[in-house]
Amino acid sequence: MAWFSPEETTAIALSVKVAVVAALASLPVGVAVAWLLARKRFPGKALLDALVHLPLVLPPVVMGYALLVMFGNQGPLGRWLHDTLGITLAFRWTGAALACAVMGFPLMVRAIRLSIENVDRKLEQAAATLGAAPWRVFLTVTLPLAWPGLVAGAALAFAKALGEFGATITFVSAIPGETQTLSAAIYGLMQVPGGEAGIWRLAVVSLLISLGALLLSEWLVRRQRGAEDEQ
Repeated sequence: MAWFSPEETTAIALSVKVAVVAALASLPVGVAVAWLLARKRFPGKALLDALVHLPLVLPPVVMGYALLVMFGNQGPLGRWLHDTLGITLAFRWTGAALACAVMGFPLMVRAIRLSIENVDRKLEQAAATLGAAPWRVFLTVTLPLAWPGLVAGAALAFAKALGEFGATITFVSAIPGETQTLSAAIYGLMQVPGGEAGIWRLAVVSLLISLGALLLSEWLVRRQRGAEDEQ
């Protein structure tokens, strides 16, 4: 990292941490929501589907402002988290992870949902016929067969989180060492005369990390499918 200034190194490390936490923390919820949309019929399903995909169509700044209103220090959820659990999200890196998780959630759910829908339901029905409880069917049949979708969804959420800017800067600002991610650091360098070299360095790093995550995801998916074909 000798090519980067201490501030740039901090922004890179923080971005990776935020993206990893955002992807991993939202994965259980993403799996649950994807399974509901793929396997269940219930009143309000279309509304839930629309709400899940809302971050894709709303301006990121709007989502960031909504998070600030709800999870800010004076917001209903933010005040409850602070008073009850001692957790503060606004203007903290954890808040950046929350914003990134929200923005990447639709991509994660869509990938996992498509993978679950491709699982042969006859296999699930056979397991249920043999006496397996619904939760056991999900854990031993559905989830292993839908594993490529989980990997792809997590990778997409990670890549989206790494490049998120609008919602993050609105919710947690760009505090150096605390909430200044790669995107915020690049934006800050755009305001500084002679910052082009730093912009290019950080842009290349962002590109390489995101591309590496997607390629790793594709490799894991292909490896899993190859193993299944051999069986």
